Amino acid sequence: MRKLLALIGIVVLALAVAVGAKTLLMPSRQLTVAPATPVKVDMAAAAERLGAAVRLKTIASRDDVDANAGEFTALHALLQASFPKAHAVLRREVIGKYGLVYTWPGSDPKLAGIGLMAHQDVVPIAPGTEGDWQQPPFSGVLRDGFVWGRGSWDDKGNLMSMMEAVELLAASGFQPRQTIYLIFGQDEEISGLRGAAQVAKLFKERGIHLQFVLDEGLLITDGVLKGLDKPAALVGVAEKGYMSLLLTASATPGHSSMPPPEAGQSAIGMMSTALAKLEDQQMPLAVRGLSREMFETLAPEMTGMNRVFLSNMWLFKPIIEAQLKKGASTNASLRTTTALTVINAGQADNVLPGRANATVNFRLLPGDTSDAVIDHVTQTIANPSIKVEKSPGMSEASKVAATDAAGFQLINKTLRQLHPDVIVAPGLMIGATDSRHFDGVAENVYKFSPVRAKVEDLKRFHGTNERISTANYVELIQFYHQLIGNTAPAP
Repeated sequence: MRKLLALIGIVVLALAVAVGAKTLLMPSRQLTVAPATPVKVDMAAAAERLGAAVRLKTIASRDDVDANAGEFTALHALLQASFPKAHAVLRREVIGKYGLVYTWPGSDPKLAGIGLMAHQDVVPIAPGTEGDWQQPPFSGVLRDGFVWGRGSWDDKGNLMSMMEAVELLAASGFQPRQTIYLIFGQDEEISGLRGAAQVAKLFKERGIHLQFVLDEGLLITDGVLKGLDKPAALVGVAEKGYMSLLLTASATPGHSSMPPPEAGQSAIGMMSTALAKLEDQQMPLAVRGLSREMFETLAPEMTGMNRVFLSNMWLFKPIIEAQLKKGASTNASLRTTTALTVINAGQADNVLPGRANATVNFRLLPGDTSDAVIDHVTQTIANPSIKVEKSPGMSEASKVAATDAAGFQLINKTLRQLHPDVIVAPGLMIGATDSRHFDGVAENVYKFSPVRAKVEDLKRFHGTNERISTANYVELIQFYHQLIGNTAPAP
């Protein structure tokens, strides 16, 4: 017995030493660069121009391409009036009636270009919530150090700051080495099919191949990641796919006075059983691929037990996964999610319906395909009386952009030059962006916005009291100014 206890003690001690050594010796992956002096920005004037853009209700419609046409054309006119020097060096094209593409020719036409993306449209205000806003949702008012209103964050903040940066660079006589394309779609919030998708198609027809694309995406968060006491800039290198499956259960209709003698034989009973199985037996969750790279990048910057656990994935991976699946956001970043969203059956309380229909929405993790999800659903339901069909409008998960490529390194360098305290790591974009249309055009596609957000700010996204601080808006301008400037380093 003593020998067994001694052996156990030796094993525990060896594990403790191994865990401690791995934790302490795991090197930082943060890029070391000399700080850069950010360009000076007239904060008040820039904020006023953003406010003017926010006041335009550029809401796209699925049914009417010309809905709010006057608002979109007014935004176009505002851009031309506000940024004359930028328009002097940029070639402007209108795509799909209201989409905009600006081309800034580079000094070396042999080099692949760079695409910077933002979208003009905004989501509408949820009916009945207008009075919950501290400032009217389309006021674009400057108050308490913020620009308030729908679109100030998503996504006119990025669009206007890109134009501000180009205006400053053009005024200084700068010319990029690589051609810069500014791509401003008009319907991102309703799929991007009229805007970004048409631009991507046009680029393919013209033989334009981009080195990388940078679109809206993950943010600079502060206090969101537990165990990290510094701000984190997660640069999205992929986004999840989107698919809804239509499930139809068929049974013999009849009178409710004579229901089937056994459970699960009615249309509603079959559908209920199937949906319960799908919700209970979801696609597997795992820290792998992109999520593993993200955690291993963050691990050396963590404090306390978070650093210990993430630095020793070889030992604590099951514990980490068990904890992460408890949170909605972390669960969503580690698996293809299953969401029961629509169900319809029956029309009268005394009739057994012959059909029950349901819609189940899946957000596909990179590495999972739509066919694999359908196989999972079919095997899980295990009922040939339930038909499974794809709903129109699906998209596979995007490819994963490389973190060792020039595009990611340029974004990383720019962030570290301007914000040495910010920890940069790759991440997964859970929502959909216009940039997914450019997987076949750009070598790599990145999804990142230099917007700062704390936990309490995240609910403002597509929600009430959307705003951006004027100080942070200046940082957006400085980021794009530095990023474009880094494409043509001084000799």
